[in-house]
Amino acid sequence: MPETTEEAITTELADGVLRVTMNRPAVLNALDPEMPVRMAELLEGATARDEVRVVVLTGAGRAFSTGADISGDYTIDDTSMEVANRWIRAITACPKPVVAAVNGVAAGVSCSAALACDLVVAAESASFLLPFAKVGLMVDGGASATVAAAVGRARAMRMALLAEPLGAREAYDAGLVTHLATDDDFPGLVDSLAGRLAAGPPLALAASKKAVNAATLTQLDPALERERSGQTVLLRTADVVEGVMAFAERRRPVFRGE
Repeated sequence: MPETTEEAITTELADGVLRVTMNRPAVLNALDPEMPVRMAELLEGATARDEVRVVVLTGAGRAFSTGADISGDYTIDDTSMEVANRWIRAITACPKPVVAAVNGVAAGVSCSAALACDLVVAAESASFLLPFAKVGLMVDGGASATVAAAVGRARAMRMALLAEPLGAREAYDAGLVTHLATDDDFPGLVDSLAGRLAAGPPLALAASKKAVNAATLTQLDPALERERSGQTVLLRTADVVEGVMAFAERRRPVFRGE
């Protein structure tokens, strides 16, 4: 049954599955300033809700989310970095399994959030992009830790430095995502996996998630802090001003290392 129908996020709880949908399809679910806050709150709240057995994070329309809406009123600063980090920590700390249902492009901090989830289900039309370098910034949302933990240093560097999209098939073959489906089969696969998790032993699943994360994401908290401090420095540079202006003007930026 639907729980909320907010402008930017909708939630629905059915059979133990809490579906959280980023709901700005006209702008490919680009994040407004409140969306990461709300998603962190929902994940934190799910911890204490016995009726929630699994959380599915997805996007409305043809995209998962293109990340921060820097063409709107989203300002990347120390406050927004803290909020984004809270969202990532809420995903990994939630004792319930969190499934990213990536139905289209996942970019920026939204890509980071998807890759922090426990299972990542990608439709064939999906892609994964860390475009920060295009505007003079560094990767954030814990991606410097989660991507390297999943696919190794080489592909992590490729995504971070070249800001090239990784298609769903390549992401699956590399081990960045756990499941791949045709666009037609995608909804059914997401529902099937969520149903299996919801019917599973909650204490055992929580213990397994905690153990795997403890073994593989030992650098997540340090990474989040390094990203926050590094991004804070970069935000004061002329390169970022140029990168954001070039993005708004739809031209190639000219970076001068200033």
